Parts: sequence; structure tokens; C-alpha cells
Amino acid sequence: KLCEGILNILEKDTKTSCQVACLEALRILSRDKKVLVPVTTKRNMQILMKLAKLDTVEDPLERVSEFPVIVEALKCLCNIIFNSSVAQKLSLELNLAAMLCNLLQECKDRPLVDDIKCFDLRLLFLLSLLHTDIRAQLRQELQGVQVLTQALESSLRVRWTEEYKAAEDRDRPPLSLQETDCAIEALKALFNVTLDSWNVHSKNESHQFRYMAAILRHCLLTLGPTEEKTEELH
Repeated sequence: KLCEGILNILEKDTKTSCQVACLEALRILSRDKKVLVPVTTKRNMQILMKLAKLDTVEDPLERVSEFPVIVEALKCLCNIIFNSSVAQKLSLELNLAAMLCNLLQECKDRPLVDDIKCFDLRLLFLLSLLHTDIRAQLRQELQGVQVLTQALESSLRVRWTEEYKAAEDRDRPPLSLQETDCAIEALKALFNVTLDSWNVHSKNESHQFRYMAAILRHCLLTLGPTEEKTEELH
């Protein structure tokens, strides 16, 4: 009942501070699988997707003041999808992966969006891990390899000297914590999406995998903000 009450409040046009507080409470509650059973419905998933700006045709990142709401809504969706097989099935029906790819592309070259990007990537990782149909959809329909590789390239701040050769600047500063976390989530999602891709058929796929290999080599030469984060990145 508490979760349902929170979602009823979130469905209304409330203040940003109220939305964030409600989402934080829901995120904590959504760690409990028993609590999730009665609230994992199509309507409730759509409420959270709307708050995460996943269902809008307008610019989802137009208002910086809404960024905390987007981040918390994505965190809630991560918990719900991880803990609920019903939510995993609804994700395919609601075309969640396509919306996440769209939001990820909107994040490109935008300031202050690292947290949004990170939890978008984490959600794509979870969907590609837990639902084989979504993994196939990402690979075949949504250009998931390209979208995720571009997100990884952006997080690692890759500069190119040749088509498949990244610049090696040994004096460049380490990645920030947020950049490192984004890169790690992109790598995890890429692993899932390319898991069955040992047989490359087309010229475009060949280009994509050579491009990704160059970025992965660059990744191995990149330092994170701490020794532990560098190890996790590698």
C-alpha cells in the first residue's frame, strides 16, 4: 500500500523536491521483492518512465532542475527490473530499451548529465542481462553496439589520430569517478549485446567491431580516479 500511495503521488504534477523524496523512498522499498509484487504493473512502470523522461518527444534534458528526478526514476527502474520478472517482461512490451537508447543519445555532448547517462547504461545492462529478447533487439533493431560504443568513447574522452587508432596521451589526467562509472556500465552492456557476435557478416559490422577494439585498447591505457576504479575499469 505504501508503494502504491507513493506512485499515486508521483502520477500527479507535484513539486520537484516532492518527486525526488518520493522516488528515494520508492527506491529503498523496491529492493524488497515481496513489496514489488502488487505494484509491478504496466501503469506504474509508465509513471516511472515518464518521470525518467523516456516517453517524451520533446527535449528530455531541457530543464536541469528536473535532472535529480530523472536520475532517481532511473534508479527505481533499475531496482524494479532487477528484482521482478514481471517488470522484465513489461520492459519489452513497453519498448523500454529503445527509449533508453534515445535518452542516451540525447546525453551526447551535454553538460551535467553523467548521472543520467550512468543509470541509463546500467538499466540497459540489466535489460540485456536478464532478457534475451531485449538483448537481440538491442543488437539487431536498435543499433545497440553503435550506441553503447559511442557512449563508451565519450566517457573515455577518446581522441582519434587515424580511423582505428586513438591518441596516446600519457600525460592526460585520470577519468573522473562519474566518467569511470559510465565507462564501466557501457562495457558491461556491450559485453551482453556482443555475447553472440563471434560471427561477423557485414562490412558495417566489421567496421563497428574494429572501431570498438580500438576504444577497448584505449580503455586499457586509461586511468581511473583511484587504483581500485582503474582495476574495475580494466
